[in-house]
Amino acid sequence: MRLEDYRYIYFLGIGGIGMSAIARWFHAKGFPVWGYDKTRTPLTEALEQEGIIVHYEDNVAHLPQQILEDKTYTLVILTPAIPAEHTEWAYLKEQNYTIKKRSEVLGIITANAFTIAVAGTHGKTTTSSMVTHLLHHAGVDASAFLGGIATNINSNLLISKGEREQELVVVEADEYDRSFLTLFPDIAIVTSADPDHLDIYGDSEELIRTFQRFISQIKPGGYLLLNKNTDPRLTAQIQPDVNVITYSLNTGGAHIQSLNIDGRWFNFDVVSPLHNIGSLQLGVPGFHNAENMLAAVLASQVLQVPEDQIRSGVKSYKGVKRRFEFVYEGNGKVYIDDYAHHPKEIDAFMSSLRALYPNKRIKVIFQPHLFTRTRDFTNEFAESLSKADEVVLLDIYPAREKPIPGVTSEMLLERISCPAKSLINKAEIVDNLALNADFDVLATVGAGDIDTLVKPIKNILEKVGYGLE
Repeated sequence: MRLEDYRYIYFLGIGGIGMSAIARWFHAKGFPVWGYDKTRTPLTEALEQEGIIVHYEDNVAHLPQQILEDKTYTLVILTPAIPAEHTEWAYLKEQNYTIKKRSEVLGIITANAFTIAVAGTHGKTTTSSMVTHLLHHAGVDASAFLGGIATNINSNLLISKGEREQELVVVEADEYDRSFLTLFPDIAIVTSADPDHLDIYGDSEELIRTFQRFISQIKPGGYLLLNKNTDPRLTAQIQPDVNVITYSLNTGGAHIQSLNIDGRWFNFDVVSPLHNIGSLQLGVPGFHNAENMLAAVLASQVLQVPEDQIRSGVKSYKGVKRRFEFVYEGNGKVYIDDYAHHPKEIDAFMSSLRALYPNKRIKVIFQPHLFTRTRDFTNEFAESLSKADEVVLLDIYPAREKPIPGVTSEMLLERISCPAKSLINKAEIVDNLALNADFDVLATVGAGDIDTLVKPIKNILEKVGYGLE
């Protein structure tokens, strides 16, 4: 399949962070682009402002005329989140349109490129944005498809200028629905392989086997940058001539030393089999972020980015929206928003909060994401959340799932052991905060629609006089 064989591009689920990046790419390449999404969001509104037509009702009548008249030259791109009963999808299938999953299209886009693929059950978005920034900062011409809005470029997409003979592409290699098996990277980073998406995989053993397949697809002579704390079986099918560098915060072929925290700055040295680099300064805090930046530094070293460019790139990195994002500060109050939705991510987030704010009262508002994930990791969620001084739970965000009897936020609340805990309706959160300000650090955490609370919470903090802005 060749993308140049198509004239019109239609997206089912255009508002997803990964889908919207591909939509922007096609639009930038001059293709007419349309799309459906269930909900109007700031991201879909941004797409509309850029000239992409989006509608929000599942109705065949909204399909553009060009697509209805020219089936042969229309490519339909589908997100796995679209439900089986979707009317437009059913019509397009019945009419034998060419329909490809997002992951398949990414595989086609990157087929002839030098590809850096970042995989892992957590850490993908941050690490891929770090790789992208270090390369972009150093003047290395590259494209990037990201799973979040990178603050430095204010987008989830970077498009190369075409300066290289072979295009260089940074892409997230998503394990959900085995999507990353469409990728054949030159450099693969694997940040983690903790059990997740068991609704897809059934058990952790199948997840490991799928990661093994992904790693086996690294091109001959390529590189695997592997977090040392992952399952040692991951490399069982690796090609014999692939270069493997393990890394972690404290041990591995590459690691961090002399780490100290100065306000929000994490200062450290990198010990690397490629080349040691001292005196790095990372302004996006978190032990997990320092470890992710280590992987990005290694990828930059493989591509021979000069040491001084790496050092200044690390210092100028500004993070990703909703990844340890400082939303508000004033009068001794701090408000941070984070996308963490797996127990390991929450654990890393809480450890970093405690390191940044020792002896401060930390309040976490958490929205569980998916009934299956909540069911599979109830005890782990409870343990990680219990590191807060106060936890407020919202109802489970279902995303693509139907409710599971007995799997509720109440079930999780019972197992949390921190001094103060409660379950509050999302609509009541802002009013509740106005009445209950007994905290030094507030964090909203989750991957659902909890992000819609960020601005109202910031506003209430300002209104009741906590802030200085």
